Amino acid sequence: MKRRTFLKSAVWGGAALSAVPGLIGRPAAAPGPPDLAVIQGNSPADIARAAVEALGGMKRFVSRGDVVLIKPNIGWDRTPEMAACTNPDIVRILVELSFAAGAKKVAVMDNTTNQAQRCYVRSGIQAAAREAGAEVPFINPRRIKKMTIGGAWLKEWDVIQDFVECDALINVPIAKHHNLCRVTLGMKNWLGAIGDPRNRLHQRIDEASADLAAFFKPKLTVLDAWRILIRNGPQGGRPSDTKLLKTAVAGTDAAAVEAMGAVLFDIVPAELPLLRFAVERNIGRIDLEKMNIEKRTL
Repeated sequence: MKRRTFLKSAVWGGAALSAVPGLIGRPAAAPGPPDLAVIQGNSPADIARAAVEALGGMKRFVSRGDVVLIKPNIGWDRTPEMAACTNPDIVRILVELSFAAGAKKVAVMDNTTNQAQRCYVRSGIQAAAREAGAEVPFINPRRIKKMTIGGAWLKEWDVIQDFVECDALINVPIAKHHNLCRVTLGMKNWLGAIGDPRNRLHQRIDEASADLAAFFKPKLTVLDAWRILIRNGPQGGRPSDTKLLKTAVAGTDAAAVEAMGAVLFDIVPAELPLLRFAVERNIGRIDLEKMNIEKRTL
């Protein structure tokens, strides 16, 4: 399928998504939960809740008594309006849904790039998560341990133990431009679950991200595309670097969520090396035109 044809097909391009909300509205035809839920609306919390509900609800992913770890992007000392970190209202609703599903404990954490104390506060995520009842700890250096990653390129690395000792791991990245790999949409978010020096991975960032995604295996990925960063990523710095899409994408297949995120930037998924690696390594699917996708406007 040619690039132009693909972006104008049933999965649509990012421009069409933002300009013509009516394109979202066809329910998934196949029985059972869809492969992906793509929800648009006027509230970050509402679209995230609806996306999880479309997949069968949080009880599909969280059982009574579970310890849940939610991994947003809190990497930058930026306010929500700058779209460098995950929207705090989306984090809050996922914490609330986890407790409603029976979670014993919910933690929200990230290994930030800027100083953690500033990032946690300025992003709004610390306050939002705590209001919902979650713990929001900083990374404890004593809880970092070298582990076998077993990837095609990344064989071992220091891993923050909280991310492998929980019962349910939920990835909540934000969709944004990235100066090294065009966009960061989910799988690269796992660099915030490992120890430093992470800049050593930048030489082969796509391969490293694919290997980390295969290692962590989240039960659920919710992509925050409420306000996306369209230039000067990964941290941006001006409101003009952002674009309001009012969208959330959720799924159990990290590669499929990443593929839909690429389309929001008018990128054919197969154009991204990271997604080609994901397919080669059987991490997930990117053939959106063959998926059962629920698209809805609230």
